[in-house]
Amino acid sequence: MARFITITLEKRGVTARARLLDEEAPRTAEAVWQALPLKGDVFHGKFARNEIYTLVSPFAQEEPGPENQTITPIPGDLCYFTFEGVLNNPAYGYETEAGTNESRLLIDLAYFYGRNNLLLNGDVGWVPGNVYGTIVEGLEELAAASQDIWMGGARGERMVIERAEEE
Repeated sequence: MARFITITLEKRGVTARARLLDEEAPRTAEAVWQALPLKGDVFHGKFARNEIYTLVSPFAQEEPGPENQTITPIPGDLCYFTFEGVLNNPAYGYETEAGTNESRLLIDLAYFYGRNNLLLNGDVGWVPGNVYGTIVEGLEELAAASQDIWMGGARGERMVIERAEEE
């Protein structure tokens, strides 16, 4: 049976529904499912293009490792990234403690809302992400809110990821 989650941008009052890719990314989907609800400050991608993400502390009993990876996510993809010590470059502009500890492990939970994304970072090279879900409802509204974050700023916006109520 399919499992669903919601992704909400609190300040903008927009929610989308996504299906977990249990067959394609079983370890990542399960790790995220078990950790829900998750929330954090929103950031807009600099390198990846049409990406909104939040950074959270590690939550999996065991890191899922690579599965169902991509470097060219499509609109609606939900991706899971693990970063250790690469977000401390001041050029990234994090005002929180996200990038202050060189050895700190962080989980990046992202969704992609537009086309032509390429996961290439000038500091570290290719950054493949585990695609663990796909947005099935509300992508158009989420994309409009995400574009507003790009043009209007992310300050004060929070992403909330929760288990969806059954229909």
